[in-house]
Amino acid sequence: MAHIHFPDGVLPIQWVLFWWLLALALLVVALIATRKHTIPIQRLAIAGMLAAVSFAVFQIDIPLAGGVHMNLTPLIGILAGPGIGLLIIFIVNLLSAAVGHGGWGLVGANTLVNLSEITVAFYVFRMTRGRLEMFARGAIAAILGLLVGNVALLAVLVISGIQGSELHGVALLAYLIQIPILNLIVAVPEAIITGFVVDYLGKVRPDLLGE
Repeated sequence: MAHIHFPDGVLPIQWVLFWWLLALALLVVALIATRKHTIPIQRLAIAGMLAAVSFAVFQIDIPLAGGVHMNLTPLIGILAGPGIGLLIIFIVNLLSAAVGHGGWGLVGANTLVNLSEITVAFYVFRMTRGRLEMFARGAIAAILGLLVGNVALLAVLVISGIQGSELHGVALLAYLIQIPILNLIVAVPEAIITGFVVDYLGKVRPDLLGE
């Protein structure tokens, strides 16, 4: 749900390259890790479905302060895990850039931001097993994942800086703080949706949740 919508040229080129290289390095690690294990056809089908649904939902703007959106990254984390989830969200960000939803140069940074959401949601969901009901596990995993994703978004922007802007550090952070506030408003319904989906799957297909 956290996403940098700036066009190309807003972030300094050295930081654009840095985030891209870091994302590619993690992608290589994910590909190597997944090749060491035989991935069931069913899981590959789920990954494809998650990529399609995430991309479709990602393009729906919610008319709030210029437009915000959901992308179901916590659900991707819960169902696919960080490794396959990274591959999914990279593809989603590439397709989104292709239709003008953020610049090509920001695909690397956005992939890292979304990966933080996927990873946190995955581990929170696993750590709460046996302690909470399924709906609560999904909703809490989603809200915490999205919270961390927005912190990661701010960190990327503050570290990178904005070309042509005189704001830096704390001053830039104060200017950008409205972005995560708006995003976290939308995080509430996304967490509720995630909770309901996870609760339903827990009843009919608990194997998809690794239960």
